[in-house]
Amino acid sequence: MTAANTVTLQLADYRGRHIGFKVDGKVATVTLDRPEKKNPLTFDSYGELADLFRAAAKDKGVKAIVIAGAGGNFSSGGDVFEIIEPLTKMDAASLLDFTRMTGEVVKAMRACPQPIIAAIDGVCAGAGAILAMASDIRIGTASAKVAFLFNRVGLAGCDMGACAMLPRIIGQGRAAELLYTGRVLGGEEAERWGFFNRLAAPDAVLSAALALATELAAGPTFGNAMTKRMLEMEWAMSVETAIEAEAVAQALCMETEDFARAYRAFAAKQKPVFEGN
Repeated sequence: MTAANTVTLQLADYRGRHIGFKVDGKVATVTLDRPEKKNPLTFDSYGELADLFRAAAKDKGVKAIVIAGAGGNFSSGGDVFEIIEPLTKMDAASLLDFTRMTGEVVKAMRACPQPIIAAIDGVCAGAGAILAMASDIRIGTASAKVAFLFNRVGLAGCDMGACAMLPRIIGQGRAAELLYTGRVLGGEEAERWGFFNRLAAPDAVLSAALALATELAAGPTFGNAMTKRMLEMEWAMSVETAIEAEAVAQALCMETEDFARAYRAFAAKQKPVFEGN
């Protein structure tokens, strides 16, 4: 049974088979929680993640989300024996069902209005690297090891949106290098390339992500959701179309009470307190 059948994001103590979840104030934390195997993904956890992020899209209390791994690693990707081995025995229709199902996780992450911040330490490989890529902001460590290693198991690098999204983060040539070779991108190099927004110490990376999430959650969350939506939509727009779309989006934001609150606070020489409406 997946998360959609058992839980909404209001239930802070939810725990799936391999996914931990909690809410603290306006910030939710999703934890890949199988540390003894470096947090690999399973058929169940793919479903749980998709359901959780779909639920986030409907949740009014959670304003930002952090995704992290337990035990000093982010995720080693698909479990070799629980996913890879069964895939070698499936027919074409079942394989397509699986690849579409994994893509639903990324779609759900991009569709939920809250900013998603990934806290990345240790191994971040395969589908784990995709989860990091699909997040809005990534805070890593110098010791993190990011690898889009699909070609190392005889597959293409075009997995779960990697060929669309990764070039937009680090550039076409660098994305091509990682997707063709499957090599490890170290933490410091990942920051230089722009995959990581910044680095933190291993014992501080989660707290840094939570602090940023808390800061964003205290902001104009309708405006943040609009920013995320436009960042997504404008990939496929001309500049002229994007300018018009942003005019409409910003006009909508100007109708919010948060915009009026900001004006009143500015006029009173106070810091605005946003409420997300």
